[in-house]
Amino acid sequence: MEERIVAPDPVLEPDAYKQALLDLLGSRDPLEVMALTPSIYQEKTDGLSDEMLHRRPEPNEWSVEELLGHFWHGEIVYSFRWRLILAQPEPVLVGYDQDAWTDIARPPFHDMLDAFSALRHSNLVLARDTPRDRWSRFGKHEERGEESFELGLNLIAGHDLAHLKQLDKTLAGIGAITE
Repeated sequence: MEERIVAPDPVLEPDAYKQALLDLLGSRDPLEVMALTPSIYQEKTDGLSDEMLHRRPEPNEWSVEELLGHFWHGEIVYSFRWRLILAQPEPVLVGYDQDAWTDIARPPFHDMLDAFSALRHSNLVLARDTPRDRWSRFGKHEERGEESFELGLNLIAGHDLAHLKQLDKTLAGIGAITE
């Protein structure tokens, strides 16, 4: 549905996809990246009309609102996965079809941004308050194999960076900004 943010497909090429997200993160602190994402999204979308929020730059690309929905859904999924990893021995981490989730009802844009921000904050508290020796705990992702709590944090931070780049392209594509 949306323009590829990284070349490898997450289902068909899980290891390459994972590496692409880690490469985007580089040496940056994942918790710092994650902490900044909600305010960056807010800043970049502040003042946009409902029409602009829902306008797709191309028929098969996500709108600003749909992209936020993807951030929010990802946060819900990882919130659950991280708690499974920290509370249970080697849980199975179920994959999900991100495109199918775009059709699920979600709150209006500003409520969804508030919900994403609040859930992200609670996940950052979880990460900061979890002793580092527990960061190596892992679950078994259906598509990508073993995934530790720490790796999950790094993947989400890389995912944030990829989709914030996509947000800039989307805003330019709908005429909200010039690149």
